[in-house]
Amino acid sequence: MRKNIVAGNWKMNKTLQEGVALAAELKDVLAGKTPNCDVVIGTPFIHLATVANQVEGSVIKVAAQNCANKESGAYTGEVSAAMVKSTGATYVILGHSERREYYGETSAILNDKVALALSNGLTPIYCCGEALDVRNANTQNEFVKNQLEETIFNLSAEDFQKLVIAYEPIWAIGTGVTASTEQAQEMLAFIRSIIADKFGKEIAENTSILYGGSCNAKNASELFAQPDIDGGLIGGASLKAADFVAIIDAF
Repeated sequence: MRKNIVAGNWKMNKTLQEGVALAAELKDVLAGKTPNCDVVIGTPFIHLATVANQVEGSVIKVAAQNCANKESGAYTGEVSAAMVKSTGATYVILGHSERREYYGETSAILNDKVALALSNGLTPIYCCGEALDVRNANTQNEFVKNQLEETIFNLSAEDFQKLVIAYEPIWAIGTGVTASTEQAQEMLAFIRSIIADKFGKEIAENTSILYGGSCNAKNASELFAQPDIDGGLIGGASLKAADFVAIIDAF
């Protein structure tokens, strides 16, 4: 049975003190609740150990927003998967569109990152999605399929079952164009169908696939009611406890 997951991606926001305060607020608000989904917060690297300690004993899990594609060594400024694991984090977001676009992350780099995350016992939240020109050309299915085939479809069936997929329509983020619930469901159903083609129907049905396109408190219920949308990778709405909890409560 696949999990419902609501994962926050704080991106490069919140000082350490602000992040710890937000984590504490979330923990307090969720203390008396039993959410119908797993709750994950993706913090900047400097927050990880402190926030993981802050939310210990709660329903909240912690994710890094990235990890290095090297195990260790002379890579100034990088943070390895082993380092992430040592903080108490259990998830890592990989392949986010901002990492691909701004920092040139290729499929080869992401293959190494996924392998290192898995070998260190982390659950990758693997991102995929197309830009506006791809959507306008109506080649989004081919584009996303290629992203997956070049990376996580190289995994064994056993390892593939250890990750989560997040689809983010880049064309609907900050462009003034809005993705409809139908478009989100259509793409996630397509992703599940190609997983079935590659790994079989049972694995496809047990893979959690999240939607990462401007999900918020107003549209979360409608999105999460779709048969192939298992939750959300939440950006800006994860930076306020009330907004994030409202999304969690949408399940």
